[in-house]
Amino acid sequence: MKKILSILLAALMLLGCVSVAGAETEFDPELVAAAQAEGELVVYGSCEESYLIAACQHFEELFGIKVSYQRLSTGEVQAKISNENGNPSGDVWFGGTNDPYNEAAAAGLLMPYEAKNASHLVNESYRDPEGYWYGIYKGILGFMVNNEELQRLGLEAPQSWDDLLKEEYKGLIWLSNPNTAGTAKLVINTMVQMRGHDEGLAYLVELDKNIAQYTKSGSGPSKKVGIGECVIAIGFLHDGVYQILQGYDNIGLIIPSDGTSYEIGSTAIFEGAAHVNAAKLWIEYALSPECVELADDAGSYQFLVIDNAETPAALAAFPELDPTKTIDYDFADAKANTSKYVQDYFDALGSAADDRFKTE
Repeated sequence: MKKILSILLAALMLLGCVSVAGAETEFDPELVAAAQAEGELVVYGSCEESYLIAACQHFEELFGIKVSYQRLSTGEVQAKISNENGNPSGDVWFGGTNDPYNEAAAAGLLMPYEAKNASHLVNESYRDPEGYWYGIYKGILGFMVNNEELQRLGLEAPQSWDDLLKEEYKGLIWLSNPNTAGTAKLVINTMVQMRGHDEGLAYLVELDKNIAQYTKSGSGPSKKVGIGECVIAIGFLHDGVYQILQGYDNIGLIIPSDGTSYEIGSTAIFEGAAHVNAAKLWIEYALSPECVELADDAGSYQFLVIDNAETPAALAAFPELDPTKTIDYDFADAKANTSKYVQDYFDALGSAADDRFKTE
């Protein structure tokens, strides 16, 4: 019996080596074989859908493992796995800003895994110290503005977070909903870290008075700037780059002069995943050029965080997007307190939040 099992394992390992022969990265043949024996993987993606599709299809091509995927905002994934309470219908989480990952890790909803390819991360800040999540890209938080609409209204573009509180911008600003979008959670954490807890929340309450709409996804505001439905969007500037490259050259990109933070787009394994070996292989794949370099062709123009892959060439046309011009974001504080800060935010808004943040 042992001899038969050894022969089967050797055959599977050989199949694993053959199936990834076209890949630049060396993947552990034993892990490949174990993942192929499971035969399938379920991915929840919080990046843009085009990137999610490209990554899942290429994983399937490389390893011969059937991949099912669904695009959900980070808040939706967090709520889903929380409700499933250790019996997740998905195996891995891919993309989307990091704060909801930290909340999920703190709640015991993610499985730690020490990834071999994490050795290519450019520094230790792009991973969870215990292996609950790994960074795959970096995005800068800022403003996207419709320059034509601002000119029509006789307004200058805002240059700082404080500028956004000006009466002249009332009804012109869009932001995402912290109930569903990690981008909005990052905005809350950023204000608390930059200004202190009470002053940060007071700022956000004032900002709410100027906001016309809160969108379900973090990229939602950016998609309405070029057409003029939204005049000032708060979000990740790579989303603005995508819109500009789609032909909306009326969009301006602004890094706030009084400081800003950044997201780490991440990937992680759900605690209780049904296809745990395929999930581990996904993490290794997500930390390889085979995966992250797909972002460029898929219209996801983030800065990459591994040292053996090339950042999207499109970013060279936007030298103002310097990823080093950000605050020293405290991920430990975010991991410990994001849920509290979001609740504090809603408490501070009081009745102003009754109707504006509904998720259905």
